[in-house]
Amino acid sequence: MPDIYQELLKLADSDMYPLHMPGHKRNLESTPLKGAFRCDITEIDGFDNLHDESGIILEAERRANDLYGADETFFLVNGSTSGVLSAVSAAVLEGGRILAARGSHRSFYHAAYLRHLDVEYLPVKMIDKYGIFDGYSAQEVQTALDSLDNQVEAVFITSPTYEGKCSDVAGIARVCHDRNIPLIVDAAHGAHFGLGKEIPESAVKLGADVVIHSLHKTLPAMTQTALIHLQGSLVDKALLKRFLRIYQSSSPSYVLMSSIDLCINELLEKKETYVQRLLEHRKNLELKTRGCEKVRIIHTDELEDPSKVLIFVDSEEMTGHQLYDILREEYGLQLEMAGERYGLAIITGWDTDEGIDRLSKAICEIDNRLSDSKSRHEESGKPALIPQKQMPLFEAWDSDSEAVELGMAKGRIAGDFVNLYPPGIPMIVPGEVIDQGLIDQIEGCIEQGLNVQGIFNGENRGNKGIIIRREIICVKQK
Repeated sequence: MPDIYQELLKLADSDMYPLHMPGHKRNLESTPLKGAFRCDITEIDGFDNLHDESGIILEAERRANDLYGADETFFLVNGSTSGVLSAVSAAVLEGGRILAARGSHRSFYHAAYLRHLDVEYLPVKMIDKYGIFDGYSAQEVQTALDSLDNQVEAVFITSPTYEGKCSDVAGIARVCHDRNIPLIVDAAHGAHFGLGKEIPESAVKLGADVVIHSLHKTLPAMTQTALIHLQGSLVDKALLKRFLRIYQSSSPSYVLMSSIDLCINELLEKKETYVQRLLEHRKNLELKTRGCEKVRIIHTDELEDPSKVLIFVDSEEMTGHQLYDILREEYGLQLEMAGERYGLAIITGWDTDEGIDRLSKAICEIDNRLSDSKSRHEESGKPALIPQKQMPLFEAWDSDSEAVELGMAKGRIAGDFVNLYPPGIPMIVPGEVIDQGLIDQIEGCIEQGLNVQGIFNGENRGNKGIIIRREIICVKQK
């Protein structure tokens, strides 16, 4: 088997253009950090310590805070995952109750598991014609809190979503603060928000108490680099710092920390240039594909994040995954992900004009291949409603479990997560009841070639030989 380094070199030398994370797009002009090994050290004299900052790391974190404007900002080298784990753990006491969007990243559920939390959900909101999660209004959060008699310790939302939809963070923050509870915003995909007037405002400026940003998703920083911002007094700083020490490596990479610092310095000097380049790329894409009807880009009046290019397939002749494969295999364009009826590309201020032109030309050519028959499946892609919760998450995940054939699992209690990845949002959570709608949805996603994690292949041996069956992990019945 080839080693990772050789495979990376092979990819770097190929003509495959990256329409996905990380934000630097392998464009060496976006960062001076080229000789990474020369920077790979440990906590030696003069280089501070991430978990007890007092020198150059503290100064670098303050520069990051100058950019985003929180009360305090801390570096994350274990990605936004470590930030979500730390934020939830610090905001809610063990065994406490939290209100969250069902479409939260799996790291939220891992935090809920580790802290034995009682998770209550906001109603699922979808943009049905695209099959993606919608954002939330302040009224929707207020209604949910009222229905729970305000007996929750924090609210957790994702804004922007993976596909680029935003919630009313400012309004939701006011609703939370009226009840003296903190708002945690997983803004992993929104590190570029607030860098210019023409793009959405940052959740930090909109009043959230804790905000998590993945720099690497849309900015020129290496994979795993992220920030966590703290504001106000509703989440204890000392407790947050404790959990950051728990959930992050005790040997944090100086290569990653230097990548964060270089990214911040670049933005402090050139954020307007970055925003302008991003918006120019977006405008050019929409302009050059404006005549496309069967394969078309959803505009930012529907999906607010300009970095997310949702390419919707409005034809019975093609699925989102087929579009994904065609762009990769025929055009050398690697998308971020595929859904049932769309492909998702990420663009940034560090994309090249040539890469954007290749994408627009490919969309136009594919659109011309298809007939004028529009899709009749207006509701396709819509996830099932929230499954019924039968057991607490931590209890179900810690219970004895067994593999059950997927088609025979109706009515059983899930013993593990089933995630559609990317983006890593659970289709079912341990403790929830598996219904026929979920089984059908999982089968459909697998048939489309989507990456469903948590479904395993078992074997039936009989007269006709070995038959592969799909299995799901369930809590053992007593």
